[in-house]
Amino acid sequence: MQLSTLARDCLVVNWAVPLAAAPELPRPLRYEVHSAGGEDCVFTSALLFRLSGLRLESLPFARVSYPQMSLRLYVLDGDGLPSVLFLKTLVPFWIAPLSLVFAGQGASAASFDYPTPTADPGAGEWRWSVERRGKLEVLGKMASPWNGRGPSLGSWERTVEYFHNRRRGYAVWDDRLRSLRSSHPKTPIWPMQVEIVDGGLLSEGLAEVEPAVWETPHSAWLCPEIPFVFELGTAARAELGTGRLPQAAASSRSRV
Repeated sequence: MQLSTLARDCLVVNWAVPLAAAPELPRPLRYEVHSAGGEDCVFTSALLFRLSGLRLESLPFARVSYPQMSLRLYVLDGDGLPSVLFLKTLVPFWIAPLSLVFAGQGASAASFDYPTPTADPGAGEWRWSVERRGKLEVLGKMASPWNGRGPSLGSWERTVEYFHNRRRGYAVWDDRLRSLRSSHPKTPIWPMQVEIVDGGLLSEGLAEVEPAVWETPHSAWLCPEIPFVFELGTAARAELGTGRLPQAAASSRSRV
């Protein structure tokens, strides 16, 4: 099943979290591990955006648009390719049942309050809010490129490329590991300075991570518009592996 859409006003906030606090991965996925200050870390991101004109390629005139949040981990798949594992996908209440029917992947219902920075770039500061049981509230403003807590990934361009160069995605739903293949061109980005006002929603997805970690992101930016084409793949029964244990981490350690 192939779909296409535009992701608009996509805020990307990244954190380095301790490997010891990361969840066990389903096989054959394994973590990309980095070292910072003598501690092994892995990366996670929250993406807050609006999908615009999501449609099936076979039904080009039936389109839907809605806000979404994704919480994801950065991993290598069974072929050793950079990939992401979706931990949490949140959508409005009315779209949640459709995500299972049409995409075969579950999403949870939440409420959203998103700004439109590209429509008002002179506003100076914007606020994003997502709420389910917990809440994620982020204040952001345009800034010079920066790196916060966690390992360096090199230049700003290499940092952005690390997080964006992921053509394969995976999600566990109904005890099955489901795959997604996507493609998108390089797009302009706005470096952002962010403040995490409330990170309770992040703790729901990564319960072993200390709440203080969410206060100091590694990096953040906004993509005004990203055209996506993606294809949903087959599902295999998920089997928990040892993705966060030392022997698995050593085999997946990334060099930057």
